[in-house]
Amino acid sequence: QVQLVESGGGLVRPGGSLRLSCAASGRTFSDYRMAWFRQAPGKEREFVATITWSAGRTAYADSVKGRFTISRDSATNTVFLQMTSLKPEDTAVYYCAATHATIVDYAYWGQGTQVTVSS
Repeated sequence: QVQLVESGGGLVRPGGSLRLSCAASGRTFSDYRMAWFRQAPGKEREFVATITWSAGRTAYADSVKGRFTISRDSATNTVFLQMTSLKPEDTAVYYCAATHATIVDYAYWGQGTQVTVSS
């Protein structure tokens, strides 16, 4: 059974940085696509970034392009989201998600980690 556990959230000042981690377990992920989503209070969940496990191909939401970087470590089965130049509008619960690379919808989700950007 696939399990995703996020960590690394917290409170940071505008302009600061945070690195989120997602520990993935339960199977091999070489044929999977991993992603980060976020949900701010009163808003719908939105896509942030994605990476294919095998080739490492990435894609980003326009709102985070150039500021966030998604990566993965195959040795530890961990996906990262490096966030820089954080803005108050980045405040949200961030979720890690996974799915087989041939499936559009994400089948597996973590419990989320809170990121708050405030002075």
